[in-house]
Formats: sequence, C-alpha cells, structure tokens
Amino acid sequence: MLRLPPLYAIVDPLDTGADPVELAAALLAGGARLLQLRLKEATSRELLRVAEAIRSHARAAGAVFLVNDRPDIARAVDADGVHLGQDDLPVAAARRILGPGPLIGRSSHSPDQSDVAAAEPGVDYFCAGPLWTTPTKPGRPATGLGLPRHVAGQHPDRPWFAIGGISLDRLDDVLAAGATRVVVVRAITEADDPAAATRAFARRLH
Repeated sequence: MLRLPPLYAIVDPLDTGADPVELAAALLAGGARLLQLRLKEATSRELLRVAEAIRSHARAAGAVFLVNDRPDIARAVDADGVHLGQDDLPVAAARRILGPGPLIGRSSHSPDQSDVAAAEPGVDYFCAGPLWTTPTKPGRPATGLGLPRHVAGQHPDRPWFAIGGISLDRLDDVLAAGATRVVVVRAITEADDPAAATRAFARRLH
C-alpha cells in the first residue's frame, strides 16, 4: 500500500474563489504529500479536467492523489485512489471500478462507524470526525475528542485520520487524543497563504 503521510490536505476552494489547480500546487509547495480533490458542485467534465491537471502536479511532487466520491474519475485520470463517504458507492463496487491497486478511504462519524470501517474489506484507511462542527459538513454533529480516543484505543494498527475543524491551535489536543494523522481543509484552503499554512501543519506533524 502507498505510504500515508500524517497530513492529508483537501483541495476544495470552498468560498475563496481560488482555482483548484493553483490551490493544489500551493499545498504541494507547502509540503503536502497526500491530496484529495473535492469539488462537490463540479460537472463530471470539469472534475475530470481538474483531476487530470492535479494528478500531474501530484505525481511530479511524489504525492498521493485521491478523488472524492468518484471512482470512475479516479480511474480515468489514473489517480492513486478514491475517498468514499457513508452515502457514496459501496466499497466493493468502487473496488470493481478501480481494480486491486488504488487506495479506498472511508468516512466515519461515530465509534460504531469507525469500527465498521476499520474491519471493512477493501478499505485501506478511514477518517474519523468531524471533531468540531465545520461549515464543510453542515448539519453534521461534532464528535469531540472522544472519537479519536476510541479509534486510537481500538484500532492501533489501522491507518486512520482525524478530521473536522482541525486548526493549528487545536492540533496538539488532537494528537494528545491519540491521532497521528489529520485531515485539514479550511485552515489551509482559506488561509491568506495556503502554502505557508500547509508548511506550518507539516512542520508540526513531522
């Protein structure tokens, strides 16, 4: 399996108006070596175009590149894998599309969902959260730090990431709760200097 670094950066311009390809380049310049492209409102054609461009940047940087929700797009651009939410395609169906090599990640939002994801055949890693409420997941209740404590205690040998409202100021609390890998979205994509913000997270995590 591909190495999963401690910082998982999401390429999602949110409300910034940033170009996603330029944003991805900035995150890579800041030291991110695991990127996920998440463009919920994009058409399939637009998503394909952006994914192809980011895949090229990621490959040049030696970074792992994943596509959110869409195993068909991930396969079409030869991405390193796909990330699936609870309401996306079943893992087995995504695996049939992708084949045996690419990564499949899974979202989880409770101890029970995390336990299922940790044991689910075909899942290479999972995310646990949101730890704090976040505009990127409206209506999703925060789990608090109890969720990473549960996952760290129950699944010490499985690759997983804490996610949801993680800022640089909160990072020490997340690590103290047992997480060793984190997903970061708004704290870097909405920063005045996304590359510098990414660099700050990477430095702390390493």
